Amino acid sequence: MEPSFAASALQMLLPVALFGVASSITPGPNNFMLLSSGVNFGFRRTLPHMWGIVAGGISLFLAVGLGLGAIIKAFPELHLVLKIAGGGYLLYLAWKIASSRTMKSGKSADAAYPLSFIQAALFQWVNPKAWVLALTAFSLYADPRFPFWSVLIITAILSTVNIPCVSTWAGFGVALRGFLADPVRLKWFNICMGILLALSIWPMLQ
Repeated sequence: MEPSFAASALQMLLPVALFGVASSITPGPNNFMLLSSGVNFGFRRTLPHMWGIVAGGISLFLAVGLGLGAIIKAFPELHLVLKIAGGGYLLYLAWKIASSRTMKSGKSADAAYPLSFIQAALFQWVNPKAWVLALTAFSLYADPRFPFWSVLIITAILSTVNIPCVSTWAGFGVALRGFLADPVRLKWFNICMGILLALSIWPMLQ
């Protein structure tokens, strides 16, 4: 690594971190699902979902930074396919959330389950917001003098700031569990979250 890269890395640290926080903490598919999961399943059972988001984000960021982003830009139809697949899966998840009626704290056979680590990780690959985040970050902040190290640094920063952001949304959900213990309140909360998740598709499909 050339000595001058240290200066380049320091220059991108704050801008990338602020961009990552602004992108990760704002409402979107991941955060709506985490809020709902925190309410319906609690924080501990939502942990695999949270870490799946982080792991899936890392794999997506690395792939985009190392060349997949250029392929997507060269063949816009691939991006369209991802948008359609992501939108369809989001609608399915929105329906599951909206139709949930009781909080699940046990592991009985008839209980619903939160999103697993693998499901959450794979979802990042069809999550339109995650693609926009990755493509924008590397377009704006990567240093062409150090392409490989820029990918690693940007991925590390985005992934690090993502952890407290997703934890915050899951924590909000846990904080609401007492208020939403009433079945009627929980019913309407889940319906509203399902609608918000479905609506979150629209701006990302433009």
